Amino acid sequence: MNNKHIGSSFDNFLKEEGIYEQVNNSAIKEVLVYMISEEMKEKNLTKTQLAKMIGTSRSSLDRLLNPENHSITLLTIEKIANIFGKKVKISFA
Repeated sequence: MNNKHIGSSFDNFLKEEGIYEQVNNSAIKEVLVYMISEEMKEKNLTKTQLAKMIGTSRSSLDRLLNPENHSITLLTIEKIANIFGKKVKISFA
C-alpha cells in the first residue's frame, strides 16, 4: 500500500492536484463573507442598508456576499471595513 500523499501536507496535496490557488481563494472569500455577515448582525444592518452605505445596489452586495463569486475590490473591502469601524490588514505569509 504505497500512498504518495502520506506524510505530505494538505497544501502540497492541493498543489499536486493543481487546485491549491482555487481552494485557497475560496477559503479567503468564505472567511471574508463570514466576517462581513457577523458585523452586519452585530450592527443590526440589512443588506439593503449596507448596500446604500457603500454606494452600491442590493444585487451587487448579494454578489459580493456570495462565496462562489470571487470578484471583490480592495476599495469595496475598505469601504465595508470603515463602516464597521475596522481596518483592513493584508500580509504575505
